[in-house]
Amino acid sequence: MLDPKFIRDNIDAVRQNCLHRNISVDLDRFLELDSERRRAITRLEEIRQLQNTIAQKMKSKLTDGERAELIQNGKELKQSEAAAQEALENIETEFLTLSRLIPNMTHPNAPIAQDESGSRELRRWGEIKKFDFQPKDHVALGETLDLIDFEAGARVTGQKFYYLKNEAVLLEFALIQYALSILQKKKFTPFITPDLAKASILDGIGFNPRGNETQIYSIANTDLCLIATSEITLGGYLADTILEAAQLPLRYCGVSHCFRTEAGAAGKESKGLYRVHQFTKVEMFAFTTPEDSEKMHEEFVNIEEEIFQGLEIPYRVVDICTGDLGGPAYRKFDLEAWMPGRGDKGDYGEVTSTSNCTDYQSRRLGIRYRKAGAGKPQFVHMLNGTAIAISRALIALLENHQQKDGSVEIPKALRPFMGGAKQIDRSSITCK
Repeated sequence: MLDPKFIRDNIDAVRQNCLHRNISVDLDRFLELDSERRRAITRLEEIRQLQNTIAQKMKSKLTDGERAELIQNGKELKQSEAAAQEALENIETEFLTLSRLIPNMTHPNAPIAQDESGSRELRRWGEIKKFDFQPKDHVALGETLDLIDFEAGARVTGQKFYYLKNEAVLLEFALIQYALSILQKKKFTPFITPDLAKASILDGIGFNPRGNETQIYSIANTDLCLIATSEITLGGYLADTILEAAQLPLRYCGVSHCFRTEAGAAGKESKGLYRVHQFTKVEMFAFTTPEDSEKMHEEFVNIEEEIFQGLEIPYRVVDICTGDLGGPAYRKFDLEAWMPGRGDKGDYGEVTSTSNCTDYQSRRLGIRYRKAGAGKPQFVHMLNGTAIAISRALIALLENHQQKDGSVEIPKALRPFMGGAKQIDRSSITCK
């Protein structure tokens, strides 16, 4: 969330930012609640000060009448304190609910537009392959090569679930190992995180764990939810922690399953593995000082590019516009890979996303750092980014590296993690 003082002092800029980000928030009501809250805090502090004064007087030499009067005053103040505390809690409930609807501020260079069509392409890498045959999409390749079974997934669990089989299983583990090998060289600490998190942690990261529009699966009769990304569990790892400046930056990477309801997702471009309810992902996460967060954001983008260049998959980098940023992100870059089977003639599809959330999440989660020799701790900046999302990486890999004979060439970067195999073909259920 934003600092309430910042909102008060920059209310016009906050209003404009909400408009740019297509978010409707009653900022006038926020200002009213902010004033009421500060008055309620002052009132509660005054009552407690009077209680302290009475407590001190009770230690002195008093007549019976004076003591009785102080005791009566103390009882009345106790009732006043309870009423003031209840009033403050009621105000804070609405105040916090409204505060969490106000989005982060936006980087001045982010494109201002209402929807994703206004996002800005920054650069492209790789040659789009011109096939001398009719290429298949990943659904057809998965069926022909016996790699993916969507029918069994739907029968056993439901639509948008699937089984990976044979070499697709080996590819999943190879992609994880490949991404981790790059991240470990860059001093990331690897984690395997829980697949569940408390609703309060999801809320702190900026996910709405409840409601009709949530993308989150909640576990009945608990406060637990299945995570949509290990951004949630990595971000929550240091909740309510004060770090020393010398510890920063912290670079983490998490391997986890990801679960998403994908409510409303439909259409030809969402077919197959593109939008599914469960997949595996390696996520990057960082905690930095405010001065270093933009530099770290560029580092995350560079790592994502390095990973997909190694997989020999053409892509483009996109600077996401204000209307498509969501709540926590100050700035977001997507990497979109070329997918020959997407749409009618092939198209780019999102495979990674990296966001600088500044101190928006750390304020919610209570993650701060202390400068050497400085007094009051400050909030850290928090960043997240996809290293590899297996389901979409498989789409791009299978479709871009398919061969005329129906086989799929394994990129050189993955071969050490695939037992040296060079291709996947229909003649065997094991790599050749």
